[in-house]
Amino acid sequence: MHLPFFIARRYLFSKKSHNAINIISGIAAAGIAIATAAMVCILSVFNGFHDLIATLYCSFDPELQVTALHGKTFEADDAAIRLMKRHEGVQYASECLEDHALFLFKGHPLVITVKGVDKDFEHVTGIRDILYGEGTYRLQSGEVYYGIPGIGLAAQMGGANYGTLQICAPRGGERINLANPIESFSVEDIQSPGVVFDVNQRKYDEHLMLTSLDFAQGLFEKEGRISSLEIKVKPDADADRVKSELRKMADGRFAVKDRMEQQAEVFNIMNIEKLVAYLFLTFIILVACFNIISSLSMLIIEKRDDVRTLQHLGMTTGRIRSVFMTEGRLISIFGGAIGIGIGVLLCYLQQYFGIIRMGNGQGFIIDAYPVAVHLVDVLVVFVTSVVIGFISVWYPVHLLTRRLLSDAPSD
Repeated sequence: MHLPFFIARRYLFSKKSHNAINIISGIAAAGIAIATAAMVCILSVFNGFHDLIATLYCSFDPELQVTALHGKTFEADDAAIRLMKRHEGVQYASECLEDHALFLFKGHPLVITVKGVDKDFEHVTGIRDILYGEGTYRLQSGEVYYGIPGIGLAAQMGGANYGTLQICAPRGGERINLANPIESFSVEDIQSPGVVFDVNQRKYDEHLMLTSLDFAQGLFEKEGRISSLEIKVKPDADADRVKSELRKMADGRFAVKDRMEQQAEVFNIMNIEKLVAYLFLTFIILVACFNIISSLSMLIIEKRDDVRTLQHLGMTTGRIRSVFMTEGRLISIFGGAIGIGIGVLLCYLQQYFGIIRMGNGQGFIIDAYPVAVHLVDVLVVFVTSVVIGFISVWYPVHLLTRRLLSDAPSD
């Protein structure tokens, strides 16, 4: 066994002549353990919210979405789009056209987003799983068009059964005729199918109206054009590989995005918040490491006679210094390991028993704080606590031992 490690282990685990050193060493390890456990728990909560929001978007966002890199719309019959539809990994492909429109409800104008979709949209997304109401999912019946609003938009309209609405959209390239403004707008009628959708996301629930692709193309006067191609990948296909191959087919004219990339702003904000929390908790671990410095300082002073004995036996300054460095590192490692164990245990207790509730379960999507323990986060937290512990003991140990061992043999 390495001699400095053997001596450091004896100093750490054997009874010392002064109980204060034992207590301070325990406090140092406990401080690192608590800070490490807190970091594991908080990062796991961020992971839980990240996974929860991703699940919510899964019911409405497609696995892959193809949009134009330049301009808002493109030809549905584009050669690259036809190739993408025929890709062996594509199970369904839905053509969509999305733009802003407005309608008058009880004399008040409401600006909404109209999204026209084709018959494959229900296969590409889980739209049927998030419908509520007494009606059925339908977008078109002959020459009659239906519009399914988000639950928040429906609340502004008085409910799911809003009857018939006239939706307006400005004609492209025309200036508004002040003498007769209605001539500058395209106007179409839409019926209520008696259902609404609920994504639990305001950007959809309070502003979006889902309707037929034919209706949207007529309203926006964009026949044969779409704003996106939404794709469902076959169950046995690798989504990342399919995305990569579709990007090659896009020939630099189209963007192919997965769900995370479609909601990049939301997830980027969450990642920044997670990073800030990590940095703050890292500072707390650094503060906890000052207890290690106190413990080692007292140990070095107490073991002055032992150090002189080791000097007389021929132990060099570097190896004597290594004894105290090793003890500080052992405290850091044990504190970090215990903290990781406590943090992971608390996360799994929260995951399975929901110990910490969210507002007594009222008005929230879920009853308890979501958590998700990721192995990468656990490893990062452990490495962070150990590295900070190693760095924090280096200078004080070198300073104290240099004063104590000024006349010791050199390396």
